[in-house]
Amino acid sequence: MIKLIASDMDGTLLDSKMGISKDNASAIREAERLGIEFMVATGRAYTEAKPALDDAGIDCAMITLNGAKVFDKTGRTLFTAGIEKEVTLRILDILDAHNIYFEVSTNKGIYSEKQEKRIENFASHIATTMPHLTYKVAIAMAAAHLSLLDITYIDDMREQIKQDDIEVLKIIGFSMDGPKVLGPASTQIRQLPDLAVTSSAQNNIEVNHRNAQKGIAVAQVAKDRVISAKEVMTIGDNFNDVSMLQWAGVSFAMGNAELEVKDHAKYITSTNLENGVGEAILRAIREDL
Repeated sequence: MIKLIASDMDGTLLDSKMGISKDNASAIREAERLGIEFMVATGRAYTEAKPALDDAGIDCAMITLNGAKVFDKTGRTLFTAGIEKEVTLRILDILDAHNIYFEVSTNKGIYSEKQEKRIENFASHIATTMPHLTYKVAIAMAAAHLSLLDITYIDDMREQIKQDDIEVLKIIGFSMDGPKVLGPASTQIRQLPDLAVTSSAQNNIEVNHRNAQKGIAVAQVAKDRVISAKEVMTIGDNFNDVSMLQWAGVSFAMGNAELEVKDHAKYITSTNLENGVGEAILRAIREDL
């Protein structure tokens, strides 16, 4: 029987309004009623992920930044896996060389040098994951979304991360040109030591320490709870979800997932716009997967 469920957020748990639908929330509560723990495993930072969970009345443990920082349901940090500063500087040099906009997530919050680029690239992400929306609507959603985030705009990223009290947890790069630009940069970054390079959309790359992966984080949480892999269910839609889909005994890819990602899951559910997470949870309960 499943004892732990870990779900991605963007493109998975979240709907077209970047919220958690009533059907998904209801299925989560049914799982919890049966003694099954639910948690999220997201590329988002804690402050980016928490509002949608709070709005739905879901209080759970959180794997954030692809596994770089993990919290219990009270918000207490369980473990962290950061990127060395020297390696961070080399990553930023590569991104700059390819003219790729980037953000850096740290123990002190998220930093960006260009607010307008943040809106432009987040709108591109929304338009890609929700093709039924016009780009104008995507821009409006992106601007509204940013107002909810704890993000700090600075003049010099390199000087900021050199500060003694800063720990770098994740670097995300965006390009509206997608793999054509991001691919060569990813190849160069992968040559640097102790890194994991993934993506959560066609227009981004996400760089973490190699120990900061969703699969590793889910495995650690399960170990702490004395739960085996076969008693864990994971749900995701993109390449940063692959490690946890491969590890768990029960894994669901969303109907909107990348084709290659679906190959790593045991089951397929409906899309994030069709309450696919709730459908997967109720199926797992009903069929005792």
